[in-house]
Amino acid sequence: MAQMGDLSNHDDAELLALIAEQDRQAFAALFERYAGRVKAFLMSGGAAAEDADEVAQEVMVTVWRKSAMFDPAKAAASTWIFAIARNRRIDMFRRKSRPAPDPEDPLFQPDPEPGGLEELSARELQEQMRIGIAQLSEEQQVILRAAFYDGLTHGEIAVKFTLPLGTVKSRIRLSFKHLRGILGEDVLEAFRDE
Repeated sequence: MAQMGDLSNHDDAELLALIAEQDRQAFAALFERYAGRVKAFLMSGGAAAEDADEVAQEVMVTVWRKSAMFDPAKAAASTWIFAIARNRRIDMFRRKSRPAPDPEDPLFQPDPEPGGLEELSARELQEQMRIGIAQLSEEQQVILRAAFYDGLTHGEIAVKFTLPLGTVKSRIRLSFKHLRGILGEDVLEAFRDE
């Protein structure tokens, strides 16, 4: 690592090369040279002093983290640093120009709790479904449990129970047909919407 006294004669590109090697003294020297200038640049672009201070800190942290990406053949160190500052200033103005979310917006409101009748209807529906499923054959019940309670796809059910895919689909289709006959179409549709 370089000594602080040795760094005064280093140019910015040399300091960035040292910073890329995690040299804290080189970073301190570059920070000393640029933090105030970056803050002034941000304030001249319309940023408030406290915002400019915060963004200048972000810029210098980015310089520390990304110093290995600096290429002196493409730009001067100052150009690279101020390009970072310009981008951070744009980000800051974008953040500030976004409207604050309206807490009264229906999207931010929780769903209403189900009322007594809705809760009773849901319980009755579940009970009717249990009765209807109990009347199915054992093979159909197993397939329905795998599909709706375990969340398995038809293909996964076929593999799990070593059945042809067509058989799995047929058993599910026949189960729904049987349940429609027992419970009625309206009850079955309500169950699907749950």
